[in-house]
Amino acid sequence: METFYLTRKQMGALLLSLRGITDKTPLATLQEAWVKSHKTDIEHGKSLGAFISTSLPPVFEKIIKMKQTNQGFSLTDIVSLGSQIEYTHFSITSVQNWVKRDFKDLIGPPRIGKKYSIDQTAILFIIDDLKATLDFESIRKLLTLVFNDPQDVADDWISPLKLYKAYSSIFEELDQNNDQVLDLSGHDSGIRNHDHMLENLIKQRVDEYAGTLEGLNDEQKEAVSNTIFIAMVSVQTSYFQSLAKRFLNATLFLQRLS
Repeated sequence: METFYLTRKQMGALLLSLRGITDKTPLATLQEAWVKSHKTDIEHGKSLGAFISTSLPPVFEKIIKMKQTNQGFSLTDIVSLGSQIEYTHFSITSVQNWVKRDFKDLIGPPRIGKKYSIDQTAILFIIDDLKATLDFESIRKLLTLVFNDPQDVADDWISPLKLYKAYSSIFEELDQNNDQVLDLSGHDSGIRNHDHMLENLIKQRVDEYAGTLEGLNDEQKEAVSNTIFIAMVSVQTSYFQSLAKRFLNATLFLQRLS
């Protein structure tokens, strides 16, 4: 059975639809994501067979059956949803520790009855990405800066949901061939050390995005831009960490197998 994973950009779109602030329903968003990865099957009239062979996770089934948007999620739902993002490694134990101890003040208590809001879900996804490059104290300081008072969404420099959608979308824009590695074109292959070119490319794009945010002064826009930059580098790092773990697990598992 094929596992139905989403890219971060697709997950961002799904969260926006669940929040009820886009024209697309959650079902339509999931359908669009599935179609994008099965174009060949659809072109050859094999869409039914392809979908039947796809393992639809229970959390997606739950989302499809939702009758209204902006509903909350339990921590179990959030972990299940996060586990459908490419190259992520969510665990219920870690998330419980985050909401109860490590990031308690940042995330806050459940906002929809006993369930967590879509924006709180986005914060947890952002934390999971940032931990690839930052320690917990640095993550707390960074997100507290851009979100200001986490319990008052009105004073956010950028909402958690918009932040997640921003860096996941820009990452995919700079990864045109979808190989999970940011593309760098226009460099001379005979010259070593092009790291500054990639840095400049990312910074230029995130500065452009931050410049479109209204109601922020230059210092606040710079802080948002740097946060998006850090998140993008963290997403790139997550891929390489996942790749390393896959080869490690394969090496250990296959030892003395034959």
